[in-house]
Amino acid sequence: MSHRFGLKGNLALMVSHCAGMLDLVALPLWVGILVASYQFDSQQAGGLVTLFLIGAVCASVLIAPRFKTLNRRMVAALGFLASGVCFFAASQTNDYLQLALLHVVAGISSSAALSMAHGMFARGENPHRLFAIAGLTLGVMGFVFMGATPNITQAVGGHSLFIIFSGIMTLAALVCAVAFPSVVLGHEENVNEKSVATKIPSSVWFGIVGISLMAVTQAMTFSFMERVGNDRGFSTDSVTLVLVVMALINIVAAALAGIFQKRFSAQVVLFVGPVLQIILSNIMMNASSFVFYAASAACFVSIMIFTHTFVFGLLARLDVSGRAMAATPAMLMIGAAIGPVLGGTIIKLFDYQGIGIAAFVFGTISLVCFMRVFQHRSDAISTESAV
Repeated sequence: MSHRFGLKGNLALMVSHCAGMLDLVALPLWVGILVASYQFDSQQAGGLVTLFLIGAVCASVLIAPRFKTLNRRMVAALGFLASGVCFFAASQTNDYLQLALLHVVAGISSSAALSMAHGMFARGENPHRLFAIAGLTLGVMGFVFMGATPNITQAVGGHSLFIIFSGIMTLAALVCAVAFPSVVLGHEENVNEKSVATKIPSSVWFGIVGISLMAVTQAMTFSFMERVGNDRGFSTDSVTLVLVVMALINIVAAALAGIFQKRFSAQVVLFVGPVLQIILSNIMMNASSFVFYAASAACFVSIMIFTHTFVFGLLARLDVSGRAMAATPAMLMIGAAIGPVLGGTIIKLFDYQGIGIAAFVFGTISLVCFMRVFQHRSDAISTESAV
Protein backbone atom coordinates (compact mmCIF):
# COMPACT_ATOMS: atom_id res chain seq x y z
CA MET A 1 0.00 0.00 0.00
CA SER A 2 1.37 3.45 -0.95
CA HIS A 3 0.92 6.56 1.15
CA ARG A 4 0.82 10.33 0.87
CA PHE A 5 2.82 12.05 3.59
CA GLY A 6 1.67 15.65 3.18
CA LEU A 7 3.83 18.77 3.13
CA LYS A 8 5.15 18.41 6.68
CA GLY A 9 5.86 14.73 6.31
CA ASN A 10 7.67 15.18 3.01
CA LEU A 11 9.71 18.05 4.48
CA ALA A 12 10.82 15.82 7.37
CA LEU A 13 11.82 13.08 4.94
CA MET A 14 13.84 15.52 2.81
CA VAL A 15 15.64 16.93 5.86
CA SER A 16 16.32 13.40 7.10
CA HIS A 17 17.81 12.44 3.74
CA CYS A 18 20.07 15.51 3.71
CA ALA A 19 21.35 14.93 7.25
CA GLY A 20 21.72 11.17 6.89
CA MET A 21 23.50 11.40 3.53
CA LEU A 22 25.86 14.13 4.73
CA ASP A 23 28.88 11.98 3.84
CA LEU A 24 27.86 12.08 0.16
CA VAL A 25 28.34 15.85 0.24
CA ALA A 26 31.14 16.30 2.77
CA LEU A 27 33.62 13.47 2.09
CA PRO A 28 36.42 15.47 0.39
CA LEU A 29 36.33 18.27 2.97
CA TRP A 30 35.99 15.76 5.81
CA VAL A 31 39.09 13.81 4.76
CA GLY A 32 40.95 16.96 3.70
CA ILE A 33 40.49 18.64 7.08
CA LEU A 34 41.48 15.50 8.97
CA VAL A 35 44.72 15.52 6.96
CA ALA A 36 45.43 19.26 6.88
CA SER A 37 44.16 20.39 10.29
CA TYR A 38 44.49 17.27 12.43
CA GLN A 39 47.75 16.10 10.79
CA PHE A 40 46.57 12.54 10.16
CA ASP A 41 47.92 10.68 7.12
CA SER A 42 45.59 9.63 4.27
CA GLN A 43 45.06 6.16 5.73
CA GLN A 44 44.23 7.46 9.22
CA ALA A 45 41.87 10.13 7.87
CA GLY A 46 40.12 7.65 5.60
CA GLY A 47 39.93 5.24 8.52
CA LEU A 48 37.97 7.71 10.68
CA VAL A 49 35.39 8.28 7.97
CA THR A 50 35.26 4.53 7.38
CA LEU A 51 34.47 3.99 11.08
CA PHE A 52 31.53 6.40 10.75
CA LEU A 53 30.29 4.46 7.74
CA ILE A 54 30.83 1.05 9.35
CA GLY A 55 28.66 2.19 12.23
CA ALA A 56 26.07 3.33 9.69
CA VAL A 57 26.09 -0.05 7.93
CA CYS A 58 25.69 -2.02 11.16
CA ALA A 59 22.78 0.14 12.31
CA SER A 60 20.98 -0.07 8.97
CA VAL A 61 21.40 -3.86 8.68
CA LEU A 62 20.06 -4.41 12.20
CA ILE A 63 17.22 -1.90 12.10
CA ALA A 64 15.85 -2.33 8.55
CA PRO A 65 14.13 -5.71 9.24
CA ARG A 66 12.35 -4.08 12.20
CA PHE A 67 11.20 -1.07 10.19
CA LYS A 68 7.46 -1.86 10.51
CA THR A 69 7.48 -2.49 14.26
CA LEU A 70 9.52 0.48 15.50
CA ASN A 71 8.35 3.93 16.52
CA ARG A 72 9.81 5.50 13.40
CA ARG A 73 9.43 9.13 14.51
CA MET A 74 11.19 8.49 17.82
CA VAL A 75 14.04 6.52 16.21
CA ALA A 76 14.60 9.26 13.62
CA ALA A 77 14.55 12.14 16.12
CA LEU A 78 16.71 10.45 18.77
CA GLY A 79 19.11 9.06 16.17
CA PHE A 80 19.90 12.45 14.66
CA LEU A 81 20.09 14.06 18.11
CA ALA A 82 22.64 11.48 19.31
CA SER A 83 24.69 11.97 16.14
CA GLY A 84 24.67 15.73 16.68
CA VAL A 85 25.96 15.29 20.23
CA CYS A 86 28.76 13.01 18.99
CA PHE A 87 29.89 15.48 16.34
CA PHE A 88 29.91 18.33 18.84
CA ALA A 89 32.06 16.20 21.16
CA ALA A 90 34.37 15.45 18.21
CA SER A 91 34.95 19.18 17.74
CA GLN A 92 36.39 19.33 21.26
CA THR A 93 39.19 16.74 20.90
CA ASN A 94 42.22 15.90 18.75
CA ASP A 95 42.75 12.43 20.21
CA TYR A 96 42.50 9.78 17.50
CA LEU A 97 40.93 7.08 19.67
CA GLN A 98 38.27 9.45 21.00
CA LEU A 99 37.53 10.66 17.46
CA ALA A 100 37.29 7.04 16.30
CA LEU A 101 34.73 6.12 18.98
CA LEU A 102 32.68 9.26 18.32
CA HIS A 103 32.67 8.57 14.56
CA VAL A 104 31.34 5.04 15.12
CA VAL A 105 28.52 6.17 17.44
CA ALA A 106 27.61 9.08 15.16
CA GLY A 107 27.38 6.68 12.20
CA ILE A 108 25.18 4.23 14.11
CA SER A 109 22.84 6.99 15.29
CA SER A 110 22.41 8.87 12.02
CA SER A 111 21.97 5.68 10.00
CA ALA A 112 19.25 4.38 12.31
CA ALA A 113 17.38 7.64 11.67
CA LEU A 114 18.05 7.56 7.94
CA SER A 115 16.78 3.98 7.66
CA MET A 116 13.41 5.15 8.98
CA ALA A 117 13.28 7.86 6.31
CA HIS A 118 14.27 5.59 3.42
CA GLY A 119 11.78 2.95 4.51
CA MET A 120 9.09 5.63 4.35
CA PHE A 121 10.27 6.70 0.87
CA ALA A 122 9.59 3.15 -0.33
CA ARG A 123 6.05 3.36 1.12
CA GLY A 124 5.34 6.55 -0.79
CA GLU A 125 3.00 6.84 -3.75
CA ASN A 126 5.92 7.31 -6.17
CA PRO A 127 9.23 6.20 -4.59
CA HIS A 128 11.29 7.22 -7.64
CA ARG A 129 9.92 10.76 -7.64
CA LEU A 130 10.29 11.13 -3.87
CA PHE A 131 13.90 9.97 -4.02
CA ALA A 132 14.60 12.34 -6.91
CA ILE A 133 13.20 15.26 -4.89
CA ALA A 134 15.35 14.14 -1.96
CA GLY A 135 18.39 14.15 -4.23
CA LEU A 136 17.48 17.63 -5.42
CA THR A 137 17.20 18.83 -1.83
CA LEU A 138 20.55 17.23 -0.98
CA GLY A 139 22.08 18.98 -3.98
CA VAL A 140 20.83 22.37 -2.76
CA MET A 141 22.23 21.66 0.70
CA GLY A 142 25.51 20.55 -0.87
CA PHE A 143 25.75 23.81 -2.82
CA VAL A 144 25.30 25.87 0.35
CA PHE A 145 27.62 23.57 2.31
CA MET A 146 30.43 23.67 -0.25
CA GLY A 147 30.07 27.41 -0.71
CA ALA A 148 30.28 28.25 2.99
CA THR A 149 32.17 25.51 4.84
CA PRO A 150 35.69 25.89 3.34
CA ASN A 151 35.71 29.59 4.26
CA ILE A 152 34.47 28.86 7.79
CA THR A 153 37.05 26.14 8.41
CA GLN A 154 39.86 28.33 7.08
CA ALA A 155 38.81 31.23 9.30
CA VAL A 156 37.92 29.36 12.49
CA GLY A 157 39.82 26.06 12.23
CA GLY A 158 39.22 22.46 11.21
CA HIS A 159 37.19 21.65 14.34
CA SER A 160 34.41 23.90 13.05
CA LEU A 161 33.55 21.24 10.46
CA PHE A 162 32.28 18.99 13.23
CA ILE A 163 30.30 21.85 14.76
CA ILE A 164 28.60 22.33 11.39
CA PHE A 165 27.87 18.60 11.23
CA SER A 166 26.41 18.79 14.73
CA GLY A 167 24.14 21.67 13.77
CA ILE A 168 22.80 19.82 10.73
CA MET A 169 22.05 16.69 12.76
CA THR A 170 20.39 18.64 15.57
CA LEU A 171 18.17 20.51 13.12
CA ALA A 172 17.14 17.20 11.55
CA ALA A 173 16.28 15.83 15.01
CA LEU A 174 13.99 18.78 15.74
CA VAL A 175 12.24 18.54 12.36
CA CYS A 176 11.71 14.77 12.76
CA ALA A 177 10.36 15.16 16.28
CA VAL A 178 7.71 17.57 15.00
CA ALA A 179 6.89 16.41 11.48
CA PHE A 180 8.11 12.87 10.72
CA PRO A 181 5.18 11.08 9.01
CA SER A 182 3.16 8.62 11.06
CA VAL A 183 1.91 5.74 8.94
CA VAL A 184 0.00 2.86 10.54
CA LEU A 185 0.51 -0.48 8.81
CA GLY A 186 -2.92 -2.05 8.50
CA HIS A 187 -3.89 -5.72 8.66
CA GLU A 188 -4.80 -5.76 4.97
CA GLU A 189 -1.36 -4.49 3.99
CA ASN A 190 0.31 -7.17 6.13
CA VAL A 191 -1.72 -9.89 4.42
CA ASN A 192 -0.98 -8.54 0.96
CA GLU A 193 2.76 -8.40 1.61
CA LYS A 194 2.85 -11.96 2.94
CA SER A 195 1.03 -13.22 -0.14
CA VAL A 196 3.26 -11.33 -2.55
CA ALA A 197 6.67 -12.14 -1.13
CA THR A 198 8.05 -14.03 1.82
CA LYS A 199 11.62 -13.09 1.00
CA ILE A 200 13.46 -10.40 -0.91
CA PRO A 201 13.75 -11.44 -4.62
CA SER A 202 17.19 -12.42 -5.93
CA SER A 203 17.06 -9.63 -8.51
CA VAL A 204 16.89 -7.12 -5.63
CA TRP A 205 20.03 -8.61 -4.08
CA PHE A 206 21.93 -8.20 -7.35
CA GLY A 207 20.79 -4.56 -7.46
CA ILE A 208 21.92 -4.05 -3.86
CA VAL A 209 25.39 -5.45 -4.60
CA GLY A 210 25.68 -3.38 -7.78
CA ILE A 211 24.85 -0.06 -6.13
CA SER A 212 27.05 -0.93 -3.13
CA LEU A 213 30.03 -1.43 -5.44
CA MET A 214 29.30 1.88 -7.14
CA ALA A 215 29.36 3.36 -3.64
CA VAL A 216 32.86 1.92 -3.13
CA THR A 217 34.13 3.73 -6.22
CA GLN A 218 32.21 6.85 -5.23
CA ALA A 219 33.70 7.05 -1.73
CA MET A 220 37.17 5.87 -2.72
CA THR A 221 37.50 8.56 -5.41
CA PHE A 222 35.45 11.38 -3.90
CA SER A 223 37.19 11.18 -0.50
CA PHE A 224 40.48 12.24 -2.10
CA MET A 225 39.14 14.64 -4.70
CA GLU A 226 40.29 17.66 -2.70
CA ARG A 227 43.64 16.04 -1.83
CA VAL A 228 44.53 15.06 -5.40
CA GLY A 229 43.77 18.60 -6.60
CA ASN A 230 45.93 20.03 -3.84
CA ASP A 231 48.80 17.62 -4.55
CA ARG A 232 48.69 18.42 -8.27
CA GLY A 233 49.34 22.05 -7.41
CA PHE A 234 45.87 23.47 -8.04
CA SER A 235 45.03 26.40 -5.75
CA THR A 236 42.64 26.04 -2.83
CA ASP A 237 40.28 28.59 -4.39
CA SER A 238 40.22 26.64 -7.67
CA VAL A 239 39.46 23.33 -5.94
CA THR A 240 36.74 25.01 -3.84
CA LEU A 241 35.20 26.41 -7.03
CA VAL A 242 35.10 22.89 -8.47
CA LEU A 243 33.29 21.68 -5.35
CA VAL A 244 30.69 24.44 -5.69
CA VAL A 245 30.16 23.70 -9.40
CA MET A 246 29.86 20.02 -8.53
CA ALA A 247 27.07 20.85 -6.06
CA LEU A 248 25.20 22.77 -8.78
CA ILE A 249 25.53 19.87 -11.22
CA ASN A 250 24.25 17.50 -8.51
CA ILE A 251 21.10 19.62 -8.23
CA VAL A 252 20.54 19.34 -11.98
CA ALA A 253 21.22 15.58 -11.95
CA ALA A 254 18.66 14.98 -9.20
CA ALA A 255 16.04 17.05 -11.02
CA LEU A 256 16.68 15.24 -14.31
CA ALA A 257 16.40 11.86 -12.58
CA GLY A 258 12.86 12.80 -11.58
CA ILE A 259 11.93 14.36 -14.91
CA PHE A 260 13.14 11.39 -16.96
CA GLN A 261 11.58 8.69 -14.78
CA LYS A 262 9.34 7.48 -17.62
CA ARG A 263 11.53 8.62 -20.53
CA PHE A 264 14.74 6.77 -19.76
CA SER A 265 14.90 3.01 -19.49
CA ALA A 266 16.09 1.92 -16.03
CA GLN A 267 18.08 -0.79 -17.80
CA VAL A 268 20.05 1.74 -19.86
CA VAL A 269 20.71 3.96 -16.84
CA LEU A 270 21.97 1.04 -14.73
CA PHE A 271 24.27 -0.14 -17.52
CA VAL A 272 25.71 3.28 -18.36
CA GLY A 273 26.18 4.53 -14.76
CA PRO A 274 29.11 2.27 -13.74
CA VAL A 275 30.90 2.86 -17.07
CA LEU A 276 30.76 6.66 -16.72
CA GLN A 277 31.89 6.36 -13.11
CA ILE A 278 34.99 4.38 -14.17
CA ILE A 279 35.87 6.92 -16.86
CA LEU A 280 35.51 9.99 -14.63
CA SER A 281 37.39 8.40 -11.73
CA ASN A 282 40.36 7.61 -13.96
CA ILE A 283 40.42 11.08 -15.51
CA MET A 284 40.29 12.75 -12.08
CA MET A 285 43.03 10.63 -10.54
CA ASN A 286 45.38 10.89 -13.54
CA ALA A 287 44.78 14.43 -14.84
CA SER A 288 47.69 16.89 -14.69
CA SER A 289 45.61 19.57 -16.41
CA PHE A 290 43.18 21.56 -14.25
CA VAL A 291 40.57 21.55 -17.03
CA PHE A 292 40.36 17.74 -17.13
CA TYR A 293 40.48 17.49 -13.34
CA ALA A 294 37.73 20.07 -12.91
CA ALA A 295 35.44 18.59 -15.58
CA SER A 296 35.66 15.05 -14.20
CA ALA A 297 35.43 16.08 -10.54
CA ALA A 298 32.47 18.40 -11.10
CA CYS A 299 30.42 15.66 -12.78
CA PHE A 300 31.54 12.67 -10.71
CA VAL A 301 28.97 12.64 -7.89
CA SER A 302 26.06 13.38 -10.24
CA ILE A 303 26.52 9.96 -11.88
CA MET A 304 25.83 8.23 -8.57
CA ILE A 305 22.86 10.50 -7.75
CA PHE A 306 21.20 9.92 -11.14
CA THR A 307 21.86 6.16 -11.23
CA HIS A 308 20.84 5.53 -7.62
CA THR A 309 17.50 7.28 -8.12
CA PHE A 310 16.62 4.78 -10.85
CA VAL A 311 17.96 1.89 -8.75
CA PHE A 312 15.83 2.99 -5.79
CA GLY A 313 12.66 3.28 -7.88
CA LEU A 314 13.27 -0.10 -9.50
CA LEU A 315 14.06 -2.00 -6.31
CA ALA A 316 11.12 -0.40 -4.48
CA ARG A 317 8.84 -2.01 -7.06
CA LEU A 318 10.57 -5.36 -6.83
CA ASP A 319 10.41 -5.49 -3.01
CA VAL A 320 6.94 -4.34 -1.97
CA SER A 321 7.62 -4.83 1.76
CA GLY A 322 9.94 -1.82 1.99
CA ARG A 323 12.50 -3.85 3.97
CA ALA A 324 15.20 -3.63 1.30
CA MET A 325 14.74 0.11 0.88
CA ALA A 326 14.88 0.67 4.64
CA ALA A 327 18.36 -0.81 4.30
CA THR A 328 19.35 1.81 1.71
CA PRO A 329 21.94 3.33 4.09
CA ALA A 330 23.55 -0.09 4.34
CA MET A 331 23.55 -0.48 0.55
CA LEU A 332 25.38 2.79 0.07
CA MET A 333 27.50 2.84 3.18
CA ILE A 334 28.74 -0.73 3.16
CA GLY A 335 30.47 0.35 -0.04
CA ALA A 336 31.23 3.82 1.18
CA ALA A 337 32.67 2.42 4.42
CA ILE A 338 35.31 0.53 2.46
CA GLY A 339 36.06 3.47 0.15
CA PRO A 340 37.91 6.04 2.31
CA VAL A 341 40.29 3.65 4.06
CA LEU A 342 40.77 1.59 0.89
CA GLY A 343 41.48 4.75 -1.10
CA GLY A 344 43.91 5.98 1.53
CA THR A 345 45.73 2.63 1.56
CA ILE A 346 45.91 2.51 -2.26
CA ILE A 347 47.32 6.05 -2.37
CA LYS A 348 49.89 5.15 0.25
CA LEU A 349 51.02 2.10 -1.74
CA PHE A 350 50.46 3.02 -5.41
CA ASP A 351 49.73 6.77 -5.50
CA TYR A 352 46.51 8.22 -6.97
CA GLN A 353 46.66 6.18 -10.20
CA GLY A 354 45.86 3.05 -8.18
CA ILE A 355 42.39 4.41 -7.39
CA GLY A 356 41.59 4.54 -11.11
CA ILE A 357 42.54 0.87 -11.51
CA ALA A 358 40.44 -0.12 -8.48
CA ALA A 359 37.51 1.89 -9.89
CA PHE A 360 37.72 -0.17 -13.09
CA VAL A 361 37.56 -3.43 -11.13
CA PHE A 362 34.62 -2.42 -8.92
CA GLY A 363 32.77 -0.76 -11.78
CA THR A 364 33.02 -3.88 -13.95
CA ILE A 365 31.63 -6.10 -11.19
CA SER A 366 28.84 -3.57 -10.55
CA LEU A 367 27.89 -3.64 -14.24
CA VAL A 368 27.71 -7.45 -14.19
CA CYS A 369 25.42 -7.32 -11.13
CA PHE A 370 23.06 -4.86 -12.82
CA MET A 371 22.93 -7.15 -15.85
CA ARG A 372 21.86 -9.98 -13.57
CA VAL A 373 19.00 -7.82 -12.23
CA PHE A 374 17.47 -7.78 -15.70
CA GLN A 375 18.20 -11.44 -16.38
CA HIS A 376 15.88 -12.15 -13.42
CA ARG A 377 13.17 -10.23 -15.23
CA SER A 378 9.79 -9.59 -13.56
CA ASP A 379 6.65 -7.59 -14.18
CA ALA A 380 7.94 -4.84 -11.90
CA ILE A 381 11.01 -4.36 -14.05
CA SER A 382 8.97 -4.31 -17.22
CA THR A 383 6.73 -1.55 -15.92
CA GLU A 384 9.71 0.45 -14.69
CA SER A 385 11.33 0.49 -18.12
CA ALA A 386 10.33 3.40 -20.32
CA VAL A 387 8.71 3.23 -23.68
